[in-house]
Amino acid sequence: MLNNVVAKVTQNLEERSVEGRNAYLKMISDQEKLGRARGFLTCSNLAHAAAGTDLADKKDVVNAQKANIGIISAYNDMLSAHCPYRLYPEALKESVRKVNATAQVAGCVPAMCDGVTQGQPGMDMSLFSRDVIAQSVAISLSHNCFDGALLLGICDKVAPGLVMGAAAFGHLPVAFVPAGPMGTGISNDKKTEIRQKYAAGELDKSALQEMECCSYHSQGTCTFYGTANTNQLVFEAMGLMLPGSAFIPPNTQLRAALNDYIAQAIVDKTVVGAHPMPLYKVVTAKNIINSLVALLASGGSTNHTLHLVAVAKAFGYTLTWQDISDLSDVVPLLVNVYPNAKADINALQQAGGVPVLMKALSRRHLVHEDVNTVVSDFASQLTTPIVEDGVLKFVDCGETKDDKVLISDETNAFQQSGGLKVLNGNLGRSVIKISAVAPEHRHVKAPAAVFNDQYEVKKAYEEGKLNHDAVIVVRYAGPAASGMPELHMLMPVLGNLQKAGYKVALLTDGRLSGASGKIPSALHVSPEALRDGKLALLRDGDMIDFDAENGTVNCLEDLSGRVPEHPNTEANEQTFGRYLFKVCRDKVGSAEEGATFLF
Repeated sequence: MLNNVVAKVTQNLEERSVEGRNAYLKMISDQEKLGRARGFLTCSNLAHAAAGTDLADKKDVVNAQKANIGIISAYNDMLSAHCPYRLYPEALKESVRKVNATAQVAGCVPAMCDGVTQGQPGMDMSLFSRDVIAQSVAISLSHNCFDGALLLGICDKVAPGLVMGAAAFGHLPVAFVPAGPMGTGISNDKKTEIRQKYAAGELDKSALQEMECCSYHSQGTCTFYGTANTNQLVFEAMGLMLPGSAFIPPNTQLRAALNDYIAQAIVDKTVVGAHPMPLYKVVTAKNIINSLVALLASGGSTNHTLHLVAVAKAFGYTLTWQDISDLSDVVPLLVNVYPNAKADINALQQAGGVPVLMKALSRRHLVHEDVNTVVSDFASQLTTPIVEDGVLKFVDCGETKDDKVLISDETNAFQQSGGLKVLNGNLGRSVIKISAVAPEHRHVKAPAAVFNDQYEVKKAYEEGKLNHDAVIVVRYAGPAASGMPELHMLMPVLGNLQKAGYKVALLTDGRLSGASGKIPSALHVSPEALRDGKLALLRDGDMIDFDAENGTVNCLEDLSGRVPEHPNTEANEQTFGRYLFKVCRDKVGSAEEGATFLF
Protein backbone atom coordinates (compact mmCIF):
# COMPACT_ATOMS: atom_id res chain seq x y z
CA MET A 1 0.00 0.00 0.00
CA LEU A 2 1.50 3.31 -1.14
CA ASN A 3 2.32 5.77 1.64
CA ASN A 4 -0.66 8.09 2.16
CA VAL A 5 1.40 11.27 1.89
CA VAL A 6 3.09 10.13 -1.32
CA ALA A 7 -0.31 9.23 -2.75
CA LYS A 8 -1.79 12.59 -1.72
CA VAL A 9 1.10 14.62 -3.12
CA THR A 10 0.84 12.73 -6.39
CA GLN A 11 -2.91 13.31 -6.53
CA ASN A 12 -2.44 17.01 -5.81
CA LEU A 13 0.18 17.26 -8.56
CA GLU A 14 -2.08 15.56 -11.09
CA GLU A 15 -5.15 17.62 -10.19
CA ARG A 16 -3.24 20.89 -10.13
CA SER A 17 -1.72 20.11 -13.53
CA VAL A 18 -4.78 18.97 -15.51
CA GLU A 19 -4.82 21.98 -17.83
CA GLY A 20 -1.05 22.09 -18.37
CA ARG A 21 -0.63 18.36 -18.86
CA ASN A 22 -3.57 18.15 -21.26
CA ALA A 23 -2.14 21.01 -23.31
CA TYR A 24 1.21 19.23 -23.42
CA LEU A 25 -0.34 15.90 -24.44
CA LYS A 26 -2.36 17.61 -27.18
CA MET A 27 0.83 19.12 -28.58
CA ILE A 28 2.51 15.71 -28.55
CA SER A 29 -0.55 14.06 -30.10
CA ASP A 30 -0.58 16.64 -32.89
CA GLN A 31 3.05 15.79 -33.62
CA GLU A 32 2.37 12.06 -33.56
CA LYS A 33 -0.52 12.42 -36.02
CA LEU A 34 1.86 13.79 -38.62
CA GLY A 35 3.50 10.37 -38.76
CA ARG A 36 7.19 9.54 -38.81
CA ALA A 37 9.19 12.70 -39.30
CA ARG A 38 11.15 11.67 -42.38
CA GLY A 39 7.88 10.70 -44.05
CA PHE A 40 7.02 14.33 -44.72
CA LEU A 41 10.50 15.57 -45.60
CA THR A 42 11.05 16.49 -49.24
CA CYS A 43 13.69 14.85 -51.42
CA SER A 44 15.86 17.92 -50.99
CA ASN A 45 15.38 17.83 -47.20
CA LEU A 46 16.48 14.20 -47.10
CA ALA A 47 19.44 14.79 -49.39
CA HIS A 48 20.72 17.52 -47.06
CA ALA A 49 20.14 15.29 -44.01
CA ALA A 50 22.13 12.43 -45.52
CA ALA A 51 24.85 14.38 -47.31
CA GLY A 52 27.44 14.07 -44.56
CA THR A 53 26.43 10.59 -43.44
CA ASP A 54 28.69 7.56 -43.63
CA LEU A 55 28.24 5.78 -46.95
CA ALA A 56 27.09 2.66 -45.11
CA ASP A 57 24.16 4.59 -43.62
CA LYS A 58 23.28 7.09 -46.32
CA LYS A 59 20.84 4.89 -48.24
CA ASP A 60 18.98 3.96 -45.06
CA VAL A 61 18.68 7.57 -43.92
CA VAL A 62 17.25 8.58 -47.30
CA ASN A 63 14.90 5.60 -47.66
CA ALA A 64 13.56 6.25 -44.16
CA GLN A 65 12.50 2.65 -43.65
CA LYS A 66 14.76 1.98 -40.69
CA ALA A 67 14.90 3.78 -37.37
CA ASN A 68 17.28 6.73 -37.20
CA ILE A 69 18.44 7.80 -33.73
CA GLY A 70 19.50 11.35 -32.97
CA ILE A 71 22.47 11.78 -30.65
CA ILE A 72 22.58 15.00 -28.60
CA SER A 73 26.05 15.50 -27.16
CA ALA A 74 27.39 17.84 -24.50
CA TYR A 75 30.97 16.77 -25.21
CA ASN A 76 33.83 19.10 -24.58
CA ASP A 77 37.27 18.16 -23.36
CA MET A 78 37.43 20.75 -20.57
CA LEU A 79 34.70 19.11 -18.49
CA SER A 80 36.07 15.96 -16.90
CA ALA A 81 32.58 14.44 -16.79
CA HIS A 82 32.05 14.99 -20.49
CA CYS A 83 35.50 14.05 -21.81
CA PRO A 84 34.51 10.40 -22.28
CA TYR A 85 31.77 11.44 -24.70
CA ARG A 86 34.37 12.14 -27.41
CA LEU A 87 34.28 8.53 -28.57
CA TYR A 88 30.61 7.79 -27.86
CA PRO A 89 28.97 8.79 -31.16
CA GLU A 90 30.87 6.35 -33.34
CA ALA A 91 30.44 3.56 -30.82
CA LEU A 92 26.69 4.23 -30.56
CA LYS A 93 26.34 4.30 -34.35
CA GLU A 94 28.04 0.92 -34.56
CA SER A 95 25.71 -0.42 -31.86
CA VAL A 96 22.51 0.59 -33.66
CA ARG A 97 23.80 -0.85 -36.94
CA LYS A 98 23.75 -4.25 -35.20
CA VAL A 99 19.95 -3.95 -34.95
CA ASN A 100 19.45 -2.68 -38.48
CA ALA A 101 19.18 1.03 -37.67
CA THR A 102 21.17 4.22 -38.09
CA ALA A 103 22.24 7.09 -35.85
CA GLN A 104 23.44 10.65 -36.42
CA VAL A 105 24.76 13.37 -34.15
CA ALA A 106 21.75 15.65 -34.26
CA GLY A 107 23.51 18.46 -32.45
CA CYS A 108 25.72 19.55 -29.60
CA VAL A 109 24.79 21.69 -26.62
CA PRO A 110 26.89 24.02 -24.46
CA ALA A 111 28.16 22.63 -21.20
CA MET A 112 29.56 24.86 -18.50
CA CYS A 113 31.64 23.65 -15.58
CA ASP A 114 30.46 25.25 -12.36
CA GLY A 115 33.72 24.18 -10.78
CA VAL A 116 35.59 26.49 -13.17
CA THR A 117 33.15 29.39 -12.80
CA GLN A 118 32.68 29.31 -8.97
CA GLY A 119 33.19 32.86 -7.73
CA GLN A 120 33.72 34.08 -11.29
CA PRO A 121 31.58 36.19 -13.66
CA GLY A 122 30.68 33.11 -15.72
CA MET A 123 28.67 31.76 -12.79
CA ASP A 124 26.04 34.43 -13.51
CA MET A 125 25.24 32.58 -16.74
CA SER A 126 25.32 29.07 -15.34
CA LEU A 127 21.67 28.59 -14.43
CA PHE A 128 20.50 30.22 -17.65
CA SER A 129 22.61 27.71 -19.58
CA ARG A 130 20.06 25.05 -18.56
CA ASP A 131 17.32 26.75 -20.56
CA VAL A 132 19.71 27.52 -23.43
CA ILE A 133 20.55 23.80 -23.53
CA ALA A 134 16.83 22.97 -23.68
CA GLN A 135 16.47 25.32 -26.64
CA SER A 136 19.55 23.78 -28.26
CA VAL A 137 18.03 20.30 -27.99
CA ALA A 138 14.86 21.54 -29.65
CA ILE A 139 16.90 23.08 -32.46
CA SER A 140 18.88 19.86 -32.90
CA LEU A 141 15.79 17.67 -33.10
CA SER A 142 13.85 20.18 -35.22
CA HIS A 143 15.36 18.66 -38.36
CA ASN A 144 12.70 15.96 -37.86
CA CYS A 145 14.99 13.22 -39.08
CA PHE A 146 14.83 11.07 -35.98
CA ASP A 147 12.78 8.27 -34.48
CA GLY A 148 14.41 8.47 -31.05
CA ALA A 149 17.15 10.29 -29.17
CA LEU A 150 20.11 9.52 -26.92
CA LEU A 151 21.21 12.26 -24.52
CA LEU A 152 24.92 12.54 -23.71
CA GLY A 153 25.23 14.86 -20.74
CA ILE A 154 25.75 14.70 -16.98
CA CYS A 155 26.67 17.92 -15.25
CA ASP A 156 24.80 20.48 -13.28
CA LYS A 157 22.56 22.31 -15.74
CA VAL A 158 23.25 20.06 -18.70
CA ALA A 159 21.17 17.01 -17.80
CA PRO A 160 18.04 18.94 -16.71
CA GLY A 161 18.32 21.09 -19.82
CA LEU A 162 18.58 18.02 -22.05
CA VAL A 163 15.40 16.55 -20.56
CA MET A 164 13.52 19.85 -20.82
CA GLY A 165 14.41 20.14 -24.48
CA ALA A 166 13.59 16.51 -25.19
CA ALA A 167 10.14 17.08 -23.67
CA ALA A 168 9.23 19.08 -26.78
CA PHE A 169 9.71 15.84 -28.73
CA GLY A 170 7.94 13.64 -26.21
CA HIS A 171 6.46 11.46 -28.97
CA LEU A 172 9.95 9.97 -29.42
CA PRO A 173 11.69 7.50 -27.09
CA VAL A 174 14.56 9.20 -25.27
CA ALA A 175 17.27 7.86 -22.96
CA PHE A 176 20.32 9.17 -21.11
CA VAL A 177 23.72 7.68 -21.80
CA PRO A 178 25.83 8.58 -18.73
CA ALA A 179 29.62 8.45 -18.55
CA GLY A 180 30.24 7.83 -14.84
CA PRO A 181 32.37 9.24 -12.00
CA MET A 182 36.14 9.63 -11.71
CA GLY A 183 38.04 7.53 -9.20
CA THR A 184 38.19 8.56 -5.55
CA GLY A 185 40.81 11.23 -4.81
CA ILE A 186 41.81 12.70 -1.46
CA SER A 187 39.27 12.55 1.34
CA ASN A 188 36.57 15.18 1.51
CA ASP A 189 37.54 16.03 5.08
CA LYS A 190 41.10 16.76 3.94
CA LYS A 191 39.77 18.84 1.07
CA THR A 192 37.65 20.97 3.44
CA GLU A 193 40.52 21.32 5.90
CA ILE A 194 42.94 22.67 3.30
CA ARG A 195 40.37 25.09 1.83
CA GLN A 196 39.62 26.49 5.27
CA LYS A 197 43.31 26.83 6.10
CA TYR A 198 43.88 28.71 2.86
CA ALA A 199 40.92 31.01 3.59
CA ALA A 200 42.43 31.69 7.02
CA GLY A 201 45.81 32.52 5.47
CA GLU A 202 47.51 29.46 6.95
CA LEU A 203 48.48 27.89 3.59
CA ASP A 204 49.76 29.38 0.38
CA LYS A 205 48.15 29.05 -3.04
CA SER A 206 50.51 26.33 -4.24
CA ALA A 207 49.36 24.00 -1.45
CA LEU A 208 45.73 24.72 -2.27
CA GLN A 209 46.33 24.14 -5.98
CA GLU A 210 48.07 20.82 -5.34
CA MET A 211 45.11 19.64 -3.25
CA GLU A 212 42.53 20.72 -5.81
CA CYS A 213 44.36 18.87 -8.60
CA CYS A 214 44.45 15.74 -6.43
CA SER A 215 40.70 16.08 -5.88
CA TYR A 216 39.73 16.65 -9.51
CA HIS A 217 42.20 14.41 -11.22
CA SER A 218 40.74 12.43 -14.14
CA GLN A 219 37.84 11.89 -16.50
CA GLY A 220 34.40 11.46 -14.95
CA THR A 221 32.11 13.41 -12.66
CA CYS A 222 33.43 14.88 -9.44
CA THR A 223 33.03 12.27 -6.72
CA PHE A 224 31.08 14.29 -4.14
CA TYR A 225 27.30 14.08 -4.17
CA GLY A 226 26.71 17.41 -5.85
CA THR A 227 24.34 18.38 -8.64
CA ALA A 228 26.02 16.32 -11.38
CA ASN A 229 25.77 13.04 -9.49
CA THR A 230 22.33 13.99 -8.18
CA ASN A 231 21.26 14.32 -11.82
CA GLN A 232 22.34 10.76 -12.44
CA LEU A 233 20.52 9.35 -9.42
CA VAL A 234 17.35 11.37 -10.03
CA PHE A 235 17.05 10.56 -13.73
CA GLU A 236 17.74 6.88 -13.16
CA ALA A 237 14.98 6.93 -10.54
CA MET A 238 12.75 8.69 -13.10
CA GLY A 239 13.33 5.78 -15.49
CA LEU A 240 15.33 7.68 -18.10
CA MET A 241 18.42 5.46 -18.10
CA LEU A 242 19.32 1.83 -17.67
CA PRO A 243 19.02 0.48 -14.10
CA GLY A 244 22.25 0.61 -12.15
CA SER A 245 24.02 2.62 -14.85
CA ALA A 246 24.35 6.01 -13.14
CA PHE A 247 27.67 5.49 -11.36
CA ILE A 248 29.58 2.96 -13.46
CA PRO A 249 33.07 4.45 -14.10
CA PRO A 250 34.03 5.60 -17.60
CA ASN A 251 36.24 3.60 -19.92
CA THR A 252 35.31 0.23 -18.40
CA GLN A 253 33.97 -2.93 -19.99
CA LEU A 254 30.67 -2.59 -18.13
CA ARG A 255 30.20 1.02 -19.23
CA ALA A 256 30.82 0.07 -22.86
CA ALA A 257 28.36 -2.82 -22.57
CA LEU A 258 25.69 -0.53 -21.12
CA ASN A 259 26.17 1.98 -23.92
CA ASP A 260 25.81 -0.77 -26.50
CA TYR A 261 22.66 -2.08 -24.81
CA ILE A 262 20.85 1.27 -24.51
CA ALA A 263 21.63 2.18 -28.11
CA GLN A 264 19.97 -1.00 -29.31
CA ALA A 265 17.15 -0.76 -26.78
CA ILE A 266 16.14 2.71 -27.92
CA VAL A 267 15.67 1.36 -31.46
CA ASP A 268 13.24 -1.22 -30.08
CA LYS A 269 11.28 1.61 -28.44
CA THR A 270 10.71 3.58 -31.64
CA VAL A 271 7.50 3.45 -33.67
CA VAL A 272 9.19 0.99 -36.04
CA GLY A 273 10.44 -1.14 -33.15
CA ALA A 274 8.68 -4.01 -31.42
CA HIS A 275 7.91 -2.16 -28.17
CA PRO A 276 7.32 1.58 -28.71
CA MET A 277 7.73 3.72 -25.59
CA PRO A 278 7.62 7.46 -26.19
CA LEU A 279 9.09 9.84 -23.63
CA TYR A 280 5.72 11.29 -22.58
CA LYS A 281 4.69 7.85 -21.26
CA VAL A 282 7.83 7.66 -19.13
CA VAL A 283 7.84 11.13 -17.58
CA THR A 284 4.52 11.15 -15.77
CA ALA A 285 3.44 12.51 -12.41
CA LYS A 286 4.29 9.17 -10.79
CA ASN A 287 7.81 9.05 -12.26
CA ILE A 288 8.41 12.66 -11.23
CA ILE A 289 7.34 11.86 -7.66
CA ASN A 290 9.60 8.77 -7.67
CA SER A 291 12.55 10.92 -8.68
CA LEU A 292 11.73 13.47 -5.99
CA VAL A 293 11.48 10.78 -3.32
CA ALA A 294 14.88 9.43 -4.42
CA LEU A 295 16.29 12.96 -4.25
CA LEU A 296 15.09 13.38 -0.66
CA ALA A 297 16.13 9.91 0.46
CA SER A 298 19.65 10.48 -0.85
CA GLY A 299 20.12 14.03 0.46
CA GLY A 300 20.74 15.31 -3.06
CA SER A 301 21.53 18.75 -4.41
CA THR A 302 19.43 21.77 -3.47
CA ASN A 303 19.65 22.75 -7.14
CA HIS A 304 16.99 20.15 -7.85
CA THR A 305 14.38 22.18 -6.02
CA LEU A 306 14.75 24.34 -9.13
CA HIS A 307 15.50 21.71 -11.76
CA LEU A 308 12.73 19.24 -10.98
CA VAL A 309 10.19 22.07 -10.90
CA ALA A 310 11.39 23.20 -14.34
CA VAL A 311 11.54 19.65 -15.74
CA ALA A 312 8.02 18.95 -14.49
CA LYS A 313 6.80 22.16 -16.13
CA ALA A 314 8.33 21.07 -19.45
CA PHE A 315 6.03 18.02 -19.33
CA GLY A 316 2.96 20.02 -18.34
CA TYR A 317 3.12 19.53 -14.56
CA THR A 318 3.09 22.21 -11.85
CA LEU A 319 5.36 20.87 -9.13
CA THR A 320 5.66 23.04 -6.00
CA TRP A 321 7.98 23.46 -3.06
CA GLN A 322 5.06 22.44 -0.86
CA ASP A 323 5.10 19.06 -2.61
CA ILE A 324 8.79 18.78 -1.73
CA SER A 325 8.12 19.82 1.86
CA ASP A 326 5.27 17.35 2.32
CA LEU A 327 7.32 14.47 0.95
CA SER A 328 10.36 15.42 3.00
CA ASP A 329 8.33 14.87 6.17
CA VAL A 330 7.81 11.17 5.39
CA VAL A 331 10.87 10.22 3.32
CA PRO A 332 13.84 9.15 5.49
CA LEU A 333 17.48 9.78 4.64
CA LEU A 334 18.88 6.43 3.49
CA VAL A 335 22.13 7.54 1.82
CA ASN A 336 25.12 8.86 3.75
CA VAL A 337 27.67 10.41 1.40
CA TYR A 338 29.54 13.71 1.19
CA PRO A 339 28.57 16.45 1.96
CA ASN A 340 26.29 14.64 4.42
CA ALA A 341 29.11 12.26 5.44
CA LYS A 342 32.68 11.28 4.52
CA ALA A 343 32.00 8.66 1.82
CA ASP A 344 31.86 9.62 -1.86
CA ILE A 345 29.72 8.55 -4.79
CA ASN A 346 31.95 5.56 -5.56
CA ALA A 347 31.21 4.24 -2.09
CA LEU A 348 27.49 4.56 -2.83
CA GLN A 349 27.94 2.55 -6.02
CA GLN A 350 29.92 -0.13 -4.19
CA ALA A 351 27.17 -0.32 -1.57
CA GLY A 352 24.56 -1.07 -4.24
CA GLY A 353 23.83 2.23 -5.93
CA VAL A 354 20.47 3.44 -7.18
CA PRO A 355 18.82 0.00 -7.54
CA VAL A 356 19.30 -0.83 -3.85
CA LEU A 357 18.02 2.61 -2.90
CA MET A 358 14.91 2.08 -5.05
CA LYS A 359 14.38 -1.34 -3.47
CA ALA A 360 14.56 0.25 -0.01
CA LEU A 361 12.03 2.90 -1.02
CA SER A 362 9.77 0.24 -2.49
CA ARG A 363 9.84 -1.73 0.76
CA ARG A 364 8.74 1.38 2.61
CA HIS A 365 5.94 1.98 0.07
CA LEU A 366 7.34 5.39 -0.84
CA VAL A 367 7.49 5.02 -4.64
CA HIS A 368 5.03 4.24 -7.39
CA GLU A 369 5.58 0.84 -8.99
CA ASP A 370 3.02 1.12 -11.79
CA VAL A 371 5.33 3.15 -14.02
CA ASN A 372 7.14 2.80 -17.33
CA THR A 373 10.85 3.24 -17.82
CA VAL A 374 12.67 3.92 -21.05
CA VAL A 375 13.38 0.21 -21.48
CA SER A 376 10.99 -1.65 -19.19
CA ASP A 377 9.09 -1.20 -15.92
CA PHE A 378 9.65 -0.55 -12.24
CA ALA A 379 10.71 -4.12 -11.49
CA SER A 380 13.68 -3.64 -13.81
CA GLN A 381 14.85 -0.71 -11.69
CA LEU A 382 15.65 -3.14 -8.89
CA THR A 383 18.27 -4.95 -10.99
CA THR A 384 21.95 -4.25 -11.39
CA PRO A 385 24.11 -4.80 -14.50
CA ILE A 386 27.03 -7.22 -14.68
CA VAL A 387 29.17 -8.54 -17.52
CA GLU A 388 29.50 -12.32 -17.39
CA ASP A 389 31.48 -14.16 -20.06
CA GLY A 390 31.39 -11.03 -22.16
CA VAL A 391 27.57 -10.77 -21.97
CA LEU A 392 25.66 -7.98 -20.22
CA LYS A 393 23.10 -9.26 -17.72
CA PHE A 394 20.76 -7.57 -15.26
CA VAL A 395 20.48 -9.43 -11.96
CA ASP A 396 18.66 -8.78 -8.69
CA CYS A 397 20.39 -5.91 -6.93
CA GLY A 398 20.36 -7.67 -3.55
CA GLU A 399 20.91 -5.75 -0.33
CA THR A 400 23.28 -3.02 0.72
CA LYS A 401 26.90 -4.01 0.94
CA ASP A 402 27.69 -1.16 3.33
CA ASP A 403 25.00 0.00 5.73
CA LYS A 404 27.15 2.94 6.82
CA VAL A 405 26.63 4.39 3.32
CA LEU A 406 23.29 2.97 2.15
CA ILE A 407 20.46 1.52 4.22
CA SER A 408 18.21 -1.05 2.58
CA ASP A 409 16.19 -2.48 5.46
CA GLU A 410 12.70 -1.31 6.38
CA THR A 411 13.34 0.25 9.78
CA ASN A 412 16.66 2.06 10.07
CA ALA A 413 17.56 5.48 8.66
CA PHE A 414 20.33 8.05 8.96
CA GLN A 415 17.64 10.65 9.52
CA GLN A 416 13.88 10.21 9.80
CA SER A 417 13.06 12.99 7.34
CA GLY A 418 14.47 13.84 3.94
CA GLY A 419 17.75 15.55 3.22
CA LEU A 420 16.08 18.71 1.91
CA LYS A 421 13.71 20.97 3.78
CA VAL A 422 11.55 23.96 2.83
CA LEU A 423 11.79 26.94 5.20
CA ASN A 424 9.00 29.48 5.71
CA GLY A 425 8.93 32.86 7.43
CA ASN A 426 8.30 36.57 7.14
CA LEU A 427 11.22 36.97 4.73
CA GLY A 428 9.84 34.49 2.18
CA ARG A 429 10.30 30.80 1.40
CA SER A 430 13.63 29.06 0.97
CA VAL A 431 15.26 25.63 0.95
CA ILE A 432 18.03 24.01 2.97
CA LYS A 433 20.07 20.84 2.67
CA ILE A 434 19.53 20.03 6.32
CA SER A 435 21.14 16.59 6.19
CA ALA A 436 24.59 18.19 5.83
CA VAL A 437 24.16 20.38 8.93
CA ALA A 438 24.91 19.00 12.38
CA PRO A 439 21.94 19.25 14.78
CA GLU A 440 23.78 21.68 17.08
CA HIS A 441 24.16 24.15 14.20
CA ARG A 442 20.59 24.09 12.93
CA HIS A 443 19.27 26.93 15.08
CA VAL A 444 21.00 30.30 14.87
CA LYS A 445 19.60 33.46 16.44
CA ALA A 446 21.93 36.31 15.57
CA PRO A 447 22.16 39.78 14.03
CA ALA A 448 22.17 40.09 10.26
CA ALA A 449 25.31 41.05 8.37
CA VAL A 450 23.92 42.28 5.06
CA PHE A 451 25.79 42.22 1.75
CA ASN A 452 24.77 42.85 -1.85
CA ASP A 453 27.17 40.29 -3.33
CA GLN A 454 29.44 37.44 -2.27
CA TYR A 455 32.65 39.39 -2.86
CA GLU A 456 31.70 41.86 -0.12
CA VAL A 457 31.44 38.94 2.33
CA LYS A 458 34.91 37.70 1.54
CA LYS A 459 36.34 41.22 1.89
CA ALA A 460 34.65 41.72 5.28
CA TYR A 461 36.04 38.39 6.48
CA GLU A 462 39.56 39.26 5.39
CA GLU A 463 39.26 42.58 7.25
CA GLY A 464 38.20 40.77 10.45
CA LYS A 465 34.70 42.28 10.48
CA LEU A 466 32.83 38.97 10.78
CA ASN A 467 34.31 37.65 14.00
CA HIS A 468 30.97 37.39 15.77
CA ASP A 469 27.68 35.50 15.68
CA ALA A 470 25.89 36.45 12.46
CA VAL A 471 23.34 35.49 9.86
CA ILE A 472 25.17 36.39 6.67
CA VAL A 473 22.65 37.82 4.19
CA VAL A 474 23.68 37.81 0.53
CA ARG A 475 20.94 39.45 -1.51
CA TYR A 476 20.53 40.52 -5.14
CA ALA A 477 21.84 37.11 -6.09
CA GLY A 478 18.49 35.90 -7.42
CA PRO A 479 17.77 34.91 -11.02
CA ALA A 480 16.42 38.32 -12.07
CA ALA A 481 19.23 40.24 -10.39
CA SER A 482 22.29 38.27 -11.45
CA GLY A 483 21.30 34.91 -12.88
CA MET A 484 21.32 33.23 -9.45
CA PRO A 485 25.01 32.34 -9.06
CA GLU A 486 26.24 29.63 -6.73
CA LEU A 487 27.99 31.01 -3.63
CA HIS A 488 30.21 28.04 -2.85
CA MET A 489 33.29 30.26 -2.46
CA LEU A 490 31.79 31.44 0.85
CA MET A 491 31.81 27.98 2.44
CA PRO A 492 35.49 27.99 3.58
CA VAL A 493 35.00 31.49 5.01
CA LEU A 494 31.84 30.63 6.93
CA GLY A 495 33.30 27.27 7.88
CA ASN A 496 36.20 29.03 9.58
CA LEU A 497 33.82 31.28 11.51
CA GLN A 498 31.85 28.25 12.66
CA LYS A 499 35.08 26.45 13.59
CA ALA A 500 36.09 29.48 15.67
CA GLY A 501 32.96 29.01 17.77
CA TYR A 502 30.68 31.61 16.24
CA LYS A 503 27.06 30.86 15.42
CA VAL A 504 26.72 31.52 11.70
CA ALA A 505 24.16 30.92 8.98
CA LEU A 506 23.68 31.97 5.37
CA LEU A 507 20.47 33.57 4.07
CA THR A 508 20.37 34.29 0.34
CA ASP A 509 18.25 34.50 -2.79
CA GLY A 510 21.18 32.92 -4.60
CA ARG A 511 22.25 29.28 -4.80
CA LEU A 512 24.91 27.06 -3.30
CA SER A 513 26.79 24.28 -4.95
CA GLY A 514 25.17 20.90 -4.92
CA ALA A 515 27.77 20.17 -2.28
CA SER A 516 26.08 22.52 0.18
CA GLY A 517 28.16 22.15 3.30
CA LYS A 518 27.97 22.24 7.08
CA ILE A 519 26.78 25.84 7.37
CA PRO A 520 22.99 26.20 7.82
CA SER A 521 22.02 27.87 4.55
CA ALA A 522 18.59 29.17 3.57
CA LEU A 523 18.82 29.26 -0.23
CA HIS A 524 16.70 30.42 -3.15
CA VAL A 525 14.78 32.90 -0.96
CA SER A 526 11.64 33.72 -2.87
CA PRO A 527 10.57 36.35 -3.75
CA GLU A 528 14.09 37.60 -4.45
CA ALA A 529 15.30 41.01 -3.27
CA LEU A 530 15.08 42.63 -6.71
CA ARG A 531 11.44 41.65 -7.08
CA ASP A 532 10.01 43.05 -3.87
CA GLY A 533 11.48 40.38 -1.63
CA LYS A 534 11.82 41.26 2.05
CA LEU A 535 15.58 40.64 1.95
CA ALA A 536 15.81 44.09 0.36
CA LEU A 537 14.52 45.63 3.61
CA LEU A 538 17.09 44.08 5.94
CA ARG A 539 19.79 46.16 7.60
CA ASP A 540 22.94 45.25 9.51
CA GLY A 541 22.08 44.28 13.06
CA ASP A 542 18.51 43.11 12.44
CA MET A 543 17.91 40.04 14.60
CA ILE A 544 17.23 36.90 12.56
CA ASP A 545 15.85 33.68 14.02
CA PHE A 546 17.04 30.85 11.74
CA ASP A 547 15.45 27.61 12.94
CA ALA A 548 16.06 24.83 10.44
CA GLU A 549 14.67 22.10 12.70
CA ASN A 550 11.26 23.77 12.82
CA GLY A 551 11.48 24.99 9.23
CA THR A 552 11.38 28.74 9.83
CA VAL A 553 13.49 31.82 9.14
CA ASN A 554 12.16 35.10 10.52
CA CYS A 555 13.32 38.66 11.05
CA LEU A 556 12.45 39.76 14.60
CA GLU A 557 12.36 43.47 13.69
CA ASP A 558 9.45 45.58 12.47
CA LEU A 559 10.16 46.07 8.75
CA SER A 560 7.10 48.20 8.06
CA GLY A 561 7.90 51.63 6.63
CA ARG A 562 11.32 50.60 5.34
CA VAL A 563 12.16 51.37 1.73
CA PRO A 564 14.47 49.06 -0.21
CA GLU A 565 17.65 50.50 -1.66
CA HIS A 566 17.99 48.62 -4.92
CA PRO A 567 21.53 48.66 -6.33
CA ASN A 568 22.04 48.86 -10.06
CA THR A 569 22.45 45.14 -10.60
CA GLU A 570 22.74 45.50 -14.37
CA ALA A 571 25.93 47.50 -13.97
CA ASN A 572 27.62 44.31 -12.79
CA GLU A 573 26.30 42.23 -15.68
CA GLN A 574 27.95 43.96 -18.64
CA THR A 575 31.19 42.01 -18.96
CA PHE A 576 32.28 38.51 -19.95
CA GLY A 577 29.19 37.97 -22.09
CA ARG A 578 26.69 38.56 -19.30
CA TYR A 579 25.03 41.46 -21.14
CA LEU A 580 23.73 38.95 -23.69
CA PHE A 581 21.55 37.41 -20.98
CA LYS A 582 19.61 40.52 -19.99
CA VAL A 583 16.54 39.18 -21.78
CA CYS A 584 16.81 36.07 -19.57
CA ARG A 585 17.07 38.12 -16.38
CA ASP A 586 14.07 40.18 -17.43
CA LYS A 587 11.88 37.16 -18.28
CA VAL A 588 12.97 34.58 -15.70
CA GLY A 589 10.45 33.23 -13.22
CA SER A 590 10.97 32.90 -9.49
CA ALA A 591 13.01 30.21 -7.79
CA GLU A 592 9.79 28.52 -6.64
CA GLU A 593 8.74 28.35 -10.29
CA GLY A 594 12.01 26.71 -11.35
CA ALA A 595 13.89 29.92 -12.23
CA THR A 596 13.24 29.34 -15.93
CA PHE A 597 12.64 31.85 -18.71
CA LEU A 598 11.01 29.23 -20.96
CA PHE A 599 7.61 28.81 -19.33
